[in-house]
Amino acid sequence: MPKNPSIKSVLIIGSGPIIIGQACEFDYSGSQALRSLREDGIETVLINSNPATIMTDPTMADHVYLLPLTTKSIIKILEKHPEIDAVLPTMGGQTALNLCIEADEKGIWKDFKVKLIGVDIDAINITEDREQFRELMLKIGVPMAPQATATSYLKGKEIAQEFGFPLVIRASYTLGGAGASFVHSEDQFDTLLTRGLETSPIHEVMIDKALIGWKEYELELLRDKNDNVVIICTIENMDPMGIHTGDSITIAPAMTLSDTTFQKMRDMAIHMMRSIGDFAGGCNVQFAVSPDEEENIIAIEINPRVSRSSALASKATGYPIAKIAAKLAIGYTLDELQNQITKSTSALFEPTIDYVVVKIPRWNFDKFEGSDRTLGLQMKAVGEVMAIGRSFQEALHKATQSLEIKRNGLGADGKGYKNYDQIIDKLTHASWDRVFVIYDAIQMGIPLSRIYDITKIDMWFLKQYEELYQLEKEISKFDIDTIDRDLLLEAKQKGYGDRQLAHMLGCLESEVYNKRDELNIHRIYKLVDTCAAEFQAMTPYYYSTFENEIVEPNGKTYSANESVVSDRKKIVVLGSGPNRIGQGIEFDYCCVHGVLAASECDYETIMINCNPETVSTDFDIADKLYFEPVFWEHIYDIIRHEKPEGVIVQLGGQTALKLAEKLDRYGIKIMGTSFRSLDLAEDRGSFSTLLKDNGIPYPEFDTAETADEALAVADRLNFPILVRPSYVLGGQGMKIVINKKELEEHVVDLLRKIPNNKLLLDHYLDGAIEAEADAICDGEDVYIIGIMEHIEPCGIHSGDSNATLPPFNLGEFVMQQIKDHTVKIAKALNTVGLINIQFAIKDDMVYIIEANPRASRTVPFIAKAYGEPYVNYATKIMLGEKKLKDFNFNPRLDGYAIKQPVFSFNKFPNVNKQLGPEMKSTGESILFIDSLKDDEFYELYARRKMYLSK
Repeated sequence: MPKNPSIKSVLIIGSGPIIIGQACEFDYSGSQALRSLREDGIETVLINSNPATIMTDPTMADHVYLLPLTTKSIIKILEKHPEIDAVLPTMGGQTALNLCIEADEKGIWKDFKVKLIGVDIDAINITEDREQFRELMLKIGVPMAPQATATSYLKGKEIAQEFGFPLVIRASYTLGGAGASFVHSEDQFDTLLTRGLETSPIHEVMIDKALIGWKEYELELLRDKNDNVVIICTIENMDPMGIHTGDSITIAPAMTLSDTTFQKMRDMAIHMMRSIGDFAGGCNVQFAVSPDEEENIIAIEINPRVSRSSALASKATGYPIAKIAAKLAIGYTLDELQNQITKSTSALFEPTIDYVVVKIPRWNFDKFEGSDRTLGLQMKAVGEVMAIGRSFQEALHKATQSLEIKRNGLGADGKGYKNYDQIIDKLTHASWDRVFVIYDAIQMGIPLSRIYDITKIDMWFLKQYEELYQLEKEISKFDIDTIDRDLLLEAKQKGYGDRQLAHMLGCLESEVYNKRDELNIHRIYKLVDTCAAEFQAMTPYYYSTFENEIVEPNGKTYSANESVVSDRKKIVVLGSGPNRIGQGIEFDYCCVHGVLAASECDYETIMINCNPETVSTDFDIADKLYFEPVFWEHIYDIIRHEKPEGVIVQLGGQTALKLAEKLDRYGIKIMGTSFRSLDLAEDRGSFSTLLKDNGIPYPEFDTAETADEALAVADRLNFPILVRPSYVLGGQGMKIVINKKELEEHVVDLLRKIPNNKLLLDHYLDGAIEAEADAICDGEDVYIIGIMEHIEPCGIHSGDSNATLPPFNLGEFVMQQIKDHTVKIAKALNTVGLINIQFAIKDDMVYIIEANPRASRTVPFIAKAYGEPYVNYATKIMLGEKKLKDFNFNPRLDGYAIKQPVFSFNKFPNVNKQLGPEMKSTGESILFIDSLKDDEFYELYARRKMYLSK
């Protein structure tokens, strides 16, 4: 039982929809906390409005409330559950903390006799109110940059006059650096000060003297009620101060910090955590260090909650911060808890890692037309990847291979910048691709001292880059027949991919792979063990690397591979890689359910993914976790090592689907729908032919592979025309064009970005209603799990539309057509598993827009609305373990569920906010209404005719 016997029921506040600055990392921490509390027999009550996450799955908490995150909802829950003793607000990011403060100010916790655990209100107030925080730091002797608070425009002007430029403006009580900016000169100051004051919910900003070029570090701490404090992880930002940590490339452990400074920083962090309040839980502290021999330390901020970085730190060290933080909140002490990886030591230890972890953010600027792509104090990334290697160079390469931006690693792929002015500009104005540009600059011969002067990235990192370039130069002197084993092994140890080596050696990727095989240069797998192999680890959590062979005295050679292959039948589930617009947390939900379902069918489950924010990469979800890039070379090696029965690709979004062709070509079994069917649905032209053969209506269409062909097609179809590329997700590159000039410009642009793509041009059905259906098919029977009607008209991407379940305005005749078409298409595509079909309805005729024979964005939403585990059922069908007739479907929904998209446009003030066929929302929430007379539905419906971008 928990050490505090008075706590029997806990309310956890989630973080709501995914937005830039607050993403899946809080779904991960919340899920861990729920599991942790339930282990101790504590009743858990969850409030969160996000239907796409594992956290809001009915299996995660005793009571799940998919309600708006408001004090009104909190009161409703507390009235229904008078047994709630405590609230844990530290797992849901800034949203949860802000809601907790509001409920405290309104006296709600007091009225219902609910106590706050994991943090206290004073700690939140001190850390959020920058003036109070500054005063406390000065009192306890922790240095801070010169700064002052302004609650008015006039006060702000006075401070600027006193400090001089450059300055930093930070808004109080905000997340992801919202409202924060650098001010280099007086002419920018007025606009940026006003923006900061408007963004802060209490209209307060802190103005600091800018520490441009200082190095930035983060420490993750945990403290128990006995005041034991452990530092779980030290993270170094490769990018210096001035770029939000969520937009920075970060490394663990810290690489360029002297031990003396590190010890000082540890002491300061512990001192700071103890001074802000008397609570047990997690904390994140950020510091700046001067880039000279003095290494002066200045505190930036402290967050008394699990943060974005604590998900990264948990995955990097194997120490589950949120899980332990939840235990500490209910009264356990660190020495009473077990190390989750070794199972033999206590949680009162600081992890030691004998590898290097690199995190690189993933941006989606192409979705925000006209946005400022320069990185700064306000976070702009939509996701991130993490990679583990034996060296910084190996981890850096693996991280760049994980990004899914058509790069094969750093350099050596013919895609680098060659223009001197462009390179200097990208280095000067920190750009999203600066990680690649540094390599291009070195390749061009720009001296390291010049790169350092511009970027202030520590010389140690720049020298690591230089070494990689020197190695590329050396390898390029050889060809595939003349390169020796030592040089090839060195390149692999430093993370170069086979594709990059093929580029250097002028041969095919498969030739490099075969050469490695011949020379016995194979990937081996190492355990993430939290203790640098000091104790035996029990948890199967692996990363790959290359090692020199060990020679025993008897002359026998071997490499130490720590991944032992069992004789159980196995299934590999391919994850969805980094979050981005169009492919988010909903696919993580599907992957987790796929793993759990395969486990129920007695398969050993193997998860491959590189996203540190998600539940699928938690080390106790699958039987084996390979934290590796979802990149062909890495996947193929794992499959050769493990020899699974097959691979599930339907649950990981477009990322996993794109690998289906390679798996098929190499004779690896794809579970469920075959590659041929997946490809048929993705290839816009072939799919339209299938519809024609089955007598299913679709808008008039034709395909084109050049601008000339597109113009010829336009003569046959009437404008407006919807242009759609094949094999993309989230409506990437889709656009409605209304004349030949627009058509030509868009097609030329598309083919430049996605060469050799087959484009589908169809006549856009102006003013049509859009609907979609999700179904499960077992090859013989089809069960439709849900039909949704979009409130917005056809032409706005389904991910950006408000969708109602069930439909509210479609007659019986239309509904029957939707059902008939869904059954017919699912069977014609030989679907085994999930399928999503989108429809346009005009004059009571149902036309097909597209079909995706995989898990779609809406599957978690339907599963939550109807209270049915559809992904579990679909996975068992993919595995051939069950048929549809084996399940007893019992969907339950009173009234309607509405899927509401959430946008992050506030991060890009000057961006084009019009909606169209290309998806722009970053997350979604769910709204339940009893009837169509509900005010909220009326308001949504009244806005449906908003301008549709052409």
